[in-house]
Amino acid sequence: MQELRDIQNERDDRCLPIDRVGVKGLRFPVEVRDKGGSVQRTVATISLAVDLPAHFKGTHMSRFVEALHAHGGCLDVHSILSLPRELLSRLDSLKSHVAIQFPFFLSKTAPVSGKIGLLDYEVRFEVETTAAGDIDFVVTVMVPVATLCPCSKAISDRGAHNQRGLVTYSVRSSKPIWIEDLIALVERSASCELYSLLKRVDEKAVTERAYDNPVFVEDLVRNVASRSSAYPTITWYRVEAENFESIHNHNAYAVIEKAADLS
Repeated sequence: MQELRDIQNERDDRCLPIDRVGVKGLRFPVEVRDKGGSVQRTVATISLAVDLPAHFKGTHMSRFVEALHAHGGCLDVHSILSLPRELLSRLDSLKSHVAIQFPFFLSKTAPVSGKIGLLDYEVRFEVETTAAGDIDFVVTVMVPVATLCPCSKAISDRGAHNQRGLVTYSVRSSKPIWIEDLIALVERSASCELYSLLKRVDEKAVTERAYDNPVFVEDLVRNVASRSSAYPTITWYRVEAENFESIHNHNAYAVIEKAADLS
């Protein structure tokens, strides 16, 4: 059989190393254990990458997919954490990066009627590993919330404008932390949390709850940041909030990123 030329293994003379090269947009089954002990089976979108030294022309793209499928027909947290180390070995690299994003569902109980419905949140795990054995693990939750404008409430004779917002909250933690706990921390920081199923009595309750707890987008990120700093195991956080304004043709936005004060 004729030997095929391997272009990607040939030398590159531009003297430019690449920070990350790999594949993204892979879809793959994943299992996630929730705080109640049940297992959610969902579908993740996955990115896999490694560094590439300056003298290599290209990487072996098929090996990323091989590494993913070597873990069987479904990923769990343990295989997610081992996948970056496997990429280092298969691609002879010094640093690898894996990002896995998936929908996570919580059962939400309406505040008055007690009706139950599922609400979905986007969750992302990012793991970076080096050949020296360093591991960096970041968990991100994307939490939709309701916010009511304090200024509008203060100046209006009737009502106040309110809107849906999205909080993107990333943490590093010294110990494992439940996805549900991160979501709850964000929801407590808003004017009101969201629900998928509300009857009229519930709609009245959540409307009034938001009215009683007005927050600017600045308040929202500060509330999350304050709670993060008080959380005993969170060592770093980044909180980003975007309000989809109901009376403007633009969005309000704020972000705080810092190491949590564990003193």
